[in-house]
Amino acid sequence: MADDRNFTWQDGERTIRFGRGALADATDLLASGYVLLTTKRGREIAPHVVDAADEVHDVPAGFVEDLAGDIVERLGVTDASLVVAVGGGRVIDTAKAVAAATGRRAAAIPTTLSAAEMTAVHRRAAGTKQDVAGVRPRVVINDPDVCASQPPADLAASSANALAHAVEGPLTTLASPVPSIAGREAGRLIARAWDDDEHPDREALALAALLSGYSIDGNWYGLSHVCSQTLVRVGGVSHGQANAVVLPHTTAALRRRSPEPLDELDRAIGGPTEALAAKLARLAGAACIRDLGVAESALDACADAAASRAELDLTPPRASRDELRAIYGEAW
Repeated sequence: MADDRNFTWQDGERTIRFGRGALADATDLLASGYVLLTTKRGREIAPHVVDAADEVHDVPAGFVEDLAGDIVERLGVTDASLVVAVGGGRVIDTAKAVAAATGRRAAAIPTTLSAAEMTAVHRRAAGTKQDVAGVRPRVVINDPDVCASQPPADLAASSANALAHAVEGPLTTLASPVPSIAGREAGRLIARAWDDDEHPDREALALAALLSGYSIDGNWYGLSHVCSQTLVRVGGVSHGQANAVVLPHTTAALRRRSPEPLDELDRAIGGPTEALAAKLARLAGAACIRDLGVAESALDACADAAASRAELDLTPPRASRDELRAIYGEAW
């Protein structure tokens, strides 16, 4: 019988290796000749991946388009056709953007539950045409001891990000059954993983992140991610905490639009999705926007910026600026 917590999944052009100890397989799966993007934490987690790279670039804090544009300019003379990321969503999205800008392939070893490694969703590098095709990593190495290695509060915030994928993916106008089923299973795993607040099941969370990424890659996103991403860019909040703090409120708004799919998610979770979202927000220290250092005066700018996002059309009816402001107000 197959082991659903240790497997290799050949999904079209990409290879997905999941399981405890998978990091040891990294250099074999990546082969030789790659550019590595990582962080101090990533260097400590995967030194053998660092040692095997042709060149290594540390990815600081910042916006993906700027980070990727800077790295594109600093790339050395190398024949490496692969850009590898060891890090969270910012690092992986930057690697995808660099790959898109330079015609390379991408690979990812996630150190958070962002699920960025499972999607072709990313901003384009500064100086690159915006219509350049997005890049989805060809190799994904998800080792739960790495992917779910964050401290508890950060892990809860990252779990909220994965849950947001499970909530929103099945509700978009692009939704189809297979990624939606994966999203519901991700929600179930997240709920069970946090039955024990003190000792979450990190292996289950890593698998949930993988499935949630598969769901959002197939179905895309709308209202909830627009609200969280805007809070990051305008309010300066971290991505995980932004998802955690808005999700209870965006889920309620999405339920008003599409109650039946959320009822199905409730049954998978074993209770109201909003309650699980609120629990994760509390554990993440992100119960309210004001606790994250964002002034109430910034909420108008958040609503204005969010209202301009085309992705709102994917969860109809399109949220108005007033509804967006009300969501931010409820979360504040």
